[in-house]
Amino acid sequence: MNVLNSSGDLTSEQIRAAISQAGDQPITVDITTTGRTSRAPRRIEIWIVNIDGRVVIGGTPGPRDWLANLRADPAMTLHLKGDPMTGLTVDVAATAVEVTDPALRTTIWNHPATSWYRDQTTVTELIEHAPTVELTLER
Repeated sequence: MNVLNSSGDLTSEQIRAAISQAGDQPITVDITTTGRTSRAPRRIEIWIVNIDGRVVIGGTPGPRDWLANLRADPAMTLHLKGDPMTGLTVDVAATAVEVTDPALRTTIWNHPATSWYRDQTTVTELIEHAPTVELTLER
């Protein structure tokens, strides 16, 4: 889903508003993390979801390089994709914090925005083992 329709610097409030417009739908983005061993930038495509105003990255249970990188260095860049015709993206510095609180993990993995993941495995498995981080936007 495209969340941006204008160029230029956006405030964190404007970015959050754009993310909120997606409602309960995942948003395809890229993230760049720093390799935990190489210290080289690592960019991947991934999905973010809006959970009651929180920007969250999650995944099905299992090892994830992006999570290992964020554990070693929580600073990252969120690349919000805009209009596919123009290739516009907005790069946002962010900090990732792994979500370990069981109550918050339960909220996240039971939220409508994460329904796709529940088709892949059980809610219990997601709550107990899924990679889950919350992003703080730096703009």
